[in-house]
Amino acid sequence: MKREGSDGVVVGRGVSASARARRSGRIDARRARVGIGMGSESDRPVLDEAAHVLHEFGVASEVVVRSAHRTPDAARQWARGARARGIQVIIAGAGGAAHLAGAMAAHSRLPVLGVPLASSPLHGIDALLSTVQMPPGVPVGTLGVGSWGARNAAHLALRILALGDPELAARLEARASEIVRGGGSR
Repeated sequence: MKREGSDGVVVGRGVSASARARRSGRIDARRARVGIGMGSESDRPVLDEAAHVLHEFGVASEVVVRSAHRTPDAARQWARGARARGIQVIIAGAGGAAHLAGAMAAHSRLPVLGVPLASSPLHGIDALLSTVQMPPGVPVGTLGVGSWGARNAAHLALRILALGDPELAARLEARASEIVRGGGSR
């Protein structure tokens, strides 16, 4: 059950875990804490992995398509307004030149986690280098290429949020214990 507003923002993912979390009151869809930006609609299947992980832990996300190259003004405005909308961490994924995470970091002082995507003939190496090699003072925490990177970006965002959220920290600890007991990881 995706809900898209007139500004193109999608809150939620429509998976059963997120629907259950919203019904139980763990997710307030009006107060997304993590912003997920992607350079193109074709990036959605990979970045949906991040949204899914966040929703498993009851954390709402705001998901948008904003290109640093095709819609730079919209990308800048989204990044600059993120804190006022309650966003605490930004996850940005893009392929090729992968400038989106850098653009987000240039226009917001929130933590930005970059996910390079394998959308070019270079299989994500170009995106990885573009995302990881930011100038001093414009940091981007760069994760792995593709869906593993997207999932780890969400897990890192959860750890950042848990610094000020004891309930989330407890849920993360419980999940870590489950993984150690052989419950797998997502």
